[in-house]
Amino acid sequence: MSQSASPIAWAPISAQQAAFLSCPADEIFYGGSRGGGKTDAALGKFALKASQHGKGAIGIFFRSSREDLREAIARSSDIYGPLGAKYADRQWTFPGGARLRFEYLESAKDARNYQGHSYTDLFFEELTNWSSPEPINLLRATLRSASGVPVQFHATGNPGGPGHQWVKSRYIDPAPEGNKIIWEDYQNPFSRERVRTSRVFIPAKLSDNPVLMSDPSYVARLYQSGSAELVRAWLHGDWTIVDGAFFDCWEPDKHIVRPFKIPNDWMRFRSCDWGSAKPFSVGWWAVCPDTHTLSDGSVIPRGAVIRYREWYGAAKDQSGATKPDVGLKLTAEEVAEGIRDRDGSDNIRYGVIDPAAFSQDGGPSIVERMRINWRRADNKRVGRRGAMGGWDQMRARMIGEDLGDPHGQRPMMYIFSTCTDFIRTVPSLQHDKSRPEDLDTTAEDHAADEARYGLMSRPYAPHVEIKKTNPIITIGGISTMTMNDLVKASTRRRKAEAYH
Repeated sequence: MSQSASPIAWAPISAQQAAFLSCPADEIFYGGSRGGGKTDAALGKFALKASQHGKGAIGIFFRSSREDLREAIARSSDIYGPLGAKYADRQWTFPGGARLRFEYLESAKDARNYQGHSYTDLFFEELTNWSSPEPINLLRATLRSASGVPVQFHATGNPGGPGHQWVKSRYIDPAPEGNKIIWEDYQNPFSRERVRTSRVFIPAKLSDNPVLMSDPSYVARLYQSGSAELVRAWLHGDWTIVDGAFFDCWEPDKHIVRPFKIPNDWMRFRSCDWGSAKPFSVGWWAVCPDTHTLSDGSVIPRGAVIRYREWYGAAKDQSGATKPDVGLKLTAEEVAEGIRDRDGSDNIRYGVIDPAAFSQDGGPSIVERMRINWRRADNKRVGRRGAMGGWDQMRARMIGEDLGDPHGQRPMMYIFSTCTDFIRTVPSLQHDKSRPEDLDTTAEDHAADEARYGLMSRPYAPHVEIKKTNPIITIGGISTMTMNDLVKASTRRRKAEAYH
């Protein structure tokens, strides 16, 4: 490998930055709080590789939009300019021949433009800005080197954003404290040899950056720049906090319960969102017929629904972790067999499924092939003209109500802790940028859709106290109401009773 004599004009200012520079893992995610020096670490890492490998080092640095590239390019001038590197057409060329290009990547369609390219280093800044890992994954195939330079995938990011859930699932959940190598094993289909790849999460803390820590006003400015949840995430790198969540009323301590034996007389039903290339989701629900006290003393109110089982049809990686938004590609018949097996001896009163499963296109529909007695689900996502849509139903049940007893405000929907894919995906879903009343459908929303179908099959409205008054006003014992008045009063009374 050729060597460049160029000196490094930048040095890490923290132990975490130094760990990022020296880390030999195939895949590195450096993330957490704002101000942790992540951009500098990424730029410094390539400067180091450029000095070590000369023209053999070829990198590309991505942001999710063209506008986002400007700050990174401006900062790169401070680091690369003193090294004698030349910048032209969004690319730095180093004296030894190494090259780093800056591009934006919005979708999988953009990623396909790089087929046939070869890079030793991929850099993705603010990884949580990509709602799906699909465009990121398509670019992994470009990591290759004809000159034997070690290839690496690098990414940085903060909690929050449309890609929060898949980034957290891949990098943070396997080792929340970070700095632990996660191994994945593959088999080479040609040599039959085992191939191992490694990835690591390096936590970034604001306290890692002595420059910003010496400026007390920086923390104050962070407090002024977002919600309390987002500020906590930025300050402490807390990935359990989701800012801008569509279901901001979700509270794990209230909504997640330990599994308990569902009494046989509780009504049960199931819901399903169909998927093949994308995951399918099936949920089993029970309805609490009367106030029910759990072993820990918490109370489930009458009419609440409990998600007590789920089957999420997503592929797994070599380590056994769920591959975000990748389906099992099972046939309708295979999914139906799996559902019947999981039904077991449960007395399932009915099931609702995505209306698209009833569609016919030159052959039997998904429902016909499954041979399960499904109802067509109500697919109303957002209500119109006062009607309650599916997302309103979920919010209303998550919020619940104060039923006037000592237990205070209680949810009307509960999730068994074993329903891990609902818990993994639903709480971190974000608003659609163009339709804030709807959620972002580019994210992994299959469990949310399936739950919406189920809840819409049992419409819920919070209890409202209706004052009982006599609508008939009499003068001298003779009613002054007309027949039309009586009809209107009767209609209002029936609606009120139905509302309960």
